Amino acid sequence: MDLRLPRLRGLLRRPRRLLAAGAAVVVLAGAGTWTAVASDGKAPVHRTDRVMAIDGVHIDTSYFTSGSSGRRPAVLLAHGFGGTKDDVREEAQDLARDGYAVLTWSARGFGRSTGKIGLNDPKGEVEDVSKLIDWLAEQPQVQLDKPGDPRVGVAGASYGGAISLLAAGYDHRVDAIAPAITYWNLADALFPNGVFKKLWAGIFINSGGGCDKFEPQLCRMYERVAESGKPDAAARAELESRSPSAVGDRIKVPTLLIQGQTDSLFPLGQADAAAKAIRANGAPVDVDWIAGGHDGGDLETSRVQSRVQSWFDRYLKDDKATDTGPAFRITRTGGVDSTDGAALLRGASDGTYPGLESGVKSFALAGREQDFANPPGASPPAVSALPGLGGGGLAQLSSLGVGVSLDFPGQYAQFDSAPLTRGLRITGSPTVTVHVKSTTDDAVLFAKVYDVGSVGTTPVLPSQLVAPVRIEGAKAGKDVTLTLPAIDHEVEQGHHLRLVLASTDLGYASPAAPATYTVSLKGDLKVPTAPGVTTAAAPLPSWVWWLPLAGALVALALLLTSRRRTTTAPPPDPALAEVPLQITDLSKRYAKSADRYAVRDLSFRVEKGQVLGLLGPNGAGKTTTLRMLMGLIKPDAGEIRVFGHAIRPGAPVLSRVGAFVEGAGFLPHLSGRENLDLYWQATGRPPEDAHMEEALEIAGLGDALARAVRTYSQGMRQRLAIAQAMLGLPDLLILDEPTNGLDPPQIREMREVMIRYAAAGRTVIVSSHLLAEVEQSCTHLVVMDRGRLVQAGQVSEIIGSGDTLLVGLATEISDPLLEKVATLPGVESATRTDGGLLVRLAATSLRGAGNCATSHDEPADAPQHSEALTERTNAAALLVELVRLEIPVASLTPHRRLEDAFLTLIGGSA
Repeated sequence: MDLRLPRLRGLLRRPRRLLAAGAAVVVLAGAGTWTAVASDGKAPVHRTDRVMAIDGVHIDTSYFTSGSSGRRPAVLLAHGFGGTKDDVREEAQDLARDGYAVLTWSARGFGRSTGKIGLNDPKGEVEDVSKLIDWLAEQPQVQLDKPGDPRVGVAGASYGGAISLLAAGYDHRVDAIAPAITYWNLADALFPNGVFKKLWAGIFINSGGGCDKFEPQLCRMYERVAESGKPDAAARAELESRSPSAVGDRIKVPTLLIQGQTDSLFPLGQADAAAKAIRANGAPVDVDWIAGGHDGGDLETSRVQSRVQSWFDRYLKDDKATDTGPAFRITRTGGVDSTDGAALLRGASDGTYPGLESGVKSFALAGREQDFANPPGASPPAVSALPGLGGGGLAQLSSLGVGVSLDFPGQYAQFDSAPLTRGLRITGSPTVTVHVKSTTDDAVLFAKVYDVGSVGTTPVLPSQLVAPVRIEGAKAGKDVTLTLPAIDHEVEQGHHLRLVLASTDLGYASPAAPATYTVSLKGDLKVPTAPGVTTAAAPLPSWVWWLPLAGALVALALLLTSRRRTTTAPPPDPALAEVPLQITDLSKRYAKSADRYAVRDLSFRVEKGQVLGLLGPNGAGKTTTLRMLMGLIKPDAGEIRVFGHAIRPGAPVLSRVGAFVEGAGFLPHLSGRENLDLYWQATGRPPEDAHMEEALEIAGLGDALARAVRTYSQGMRQRLAIAQAMLGLPDLLILDEPTNGLDPPQIREMREVMIRYAAAGRTVIVSSHLLAEVEQSCTHLVVMDRGRLVQAGQVSEIIGSGDTLLVGLATEISDPLLEKVATLPGVESATRTDGGLLVRLAATSLRGAGNCATSHDEPADAPQHSEALTERTNAAALLVELVRLEIPVASLTPHRRLEDAFLTLIGGSA
């Protein structure tokens, strides 16, 4: 059984024409039947694919049977969010061989099924399951308890796990269920303790194909909460109405709950709430904590599938001799095989489910009252799990004692226990009471307990889990009891526990307004130990991590670069492997608009060594283009490739891109160097790869690097931010308005920095409104207007000819001589520029100038030369006059100002 959050597969296809209709379920044409014969001698499986119409929605199904034609129990097998029925085909075939009639289907809005995604709407997806049960009751292979009531179980993971619970609550014909890594209350899962779990919510929307794929009220709810950063009562009610908890008192069937330990989306507390509610109804409930979860890790697919099959054998086939396993089981990472010293996965169990508060022990914590900051914009955020971006790898490594979390100085308080005199196994949810006071009415804290080893080792955050909590009325101060995430973790003798209360976390929305929080302890840390749980002596068969440091480092590299299966990225294009950027037919609509585009059909290419200026008036689509380039937002159409790799959120190739966009957040109480050190540490890359000294030389901050950033001017902050973008010397550097806040000498220095950076073979893209600077800094331009490409090419090509000539000089000339050039007939102005002069001609041009005045210092024959000047082309006439003045001319070329070219291209819309 695939317990991962499956990737989005395929586009919706057009349903086939209607052949036959029934009262509730319409079977569409094109049903096909296949027989799968296993190479290992297992029984063949017959599969029939049908598209059924249920209340106007087309549901794509597959029906699996094997063996004799007699009646047998049925199983409905549901897929995870973002997936399709194909994700559970292998498990369906195995269950069919075991003597079940199995029906799989793609939920509304996924695969070939139509309709809007309702997040298991009781009037949508849940009603669909009841109609599928109606259909099963009519099949000759399915065992009936009575007419219209088939013997049926439901199983699934994540989204499919929730529909298993909901089906049992809404349809009394369901006889047993086996939900895995799922939610009991979706509002609690996405809005834990009143805090918005923004990254996972965004993954939900993206995995579903975008907000418009969901029921309108869900889309409106998401947009409202995402914009405010704070869930409201209506949003909670919307999600609770679609949660199993809404019908918890009706779920009275045998339930096998499988929940993941590495899961920041649906943590163990969700299964705990389900187990308590269903057991209170008198139904048998077993709980199994597996090693993996939505954040990755070992999903123990073979073992879990075997246990689900045994569960259904016991409660659907009524085989009382079947061993369904212990009432409670945990997979534990650790223990050493005596033969080879390898770390193993081992099972631990208890004859009863202990819950999350069993065998509580108290540990005194030390620490005075502490103040810490919620920074403006809640940035930079602390890092725990990384949903969709490798968080599973972090969780796996924490189980091996490798610390990979990040808290920023000045943004958290910590309280430590004494070193443990004996080892401690935490199994359940620790709790602690603290006093919280804030300078604002609301405070949001993120509580976590670290396992801290000897001095010099990195603290380990078990399973990378944090407990968010919103504290209303915090301005007056109040006592708060915090329930920390449920974990199963062993703390070695000599280690100590550390309670950390942070103001930010990458996965959640924190208040944007700056605030100061004050916290103090009001009691001991209470730690559950579940003493009845015992670990098996024999190891379970599973994949193995090696203990030596080299093995841990290899695992870290692999896990942090692995991608989740939420989307499938196109393969790299070898032909573009040396091309820094290729944009092809890129489009992005404005939100809530079907025909208004921020960017439309944009295509251009950037080569190595170029400094490319991205120009356009306000609203041209420049910032939207840059945000898509950095993987921050998803295009509606088209493609972006960086060095041949398609850009997706979190794409590994983005490590070759440095960016300065819309400013950078720095910790004001730290120095400039400390901010850069901390930023680089957060990337997880080796210190020597930072090229810190080169970046600091570029910044040119001198002694100010040792001062706190709060003392910096705007220009100094700007230069520090650009130095941060250049850390690691990325192959592609993106700068958005890099000269804002800089004085003229600093602007000239920044111009030289960009040119030097590209001269080393790297590429720079700069967006700026200072056209004169772009003209002198950039080799190439892309001009946009109203989301479309207007022109792209070399600066010289776009500027072209005009009424300004560029005079290249072999040597500098004196100011008096420059004044003589400026007073030549037909010359409007003459100014210095890098390596020469810019000579702007009068509107009438040199050719039309008449009655020219003569400089008092010119020779007596100057008037006849001036007359000749009016009869020649502008360039030739000017050259004659410059030679006559003995100016050391090296070159003379047409030069139209970029401003003129820009306004011509966009029709003055700027």
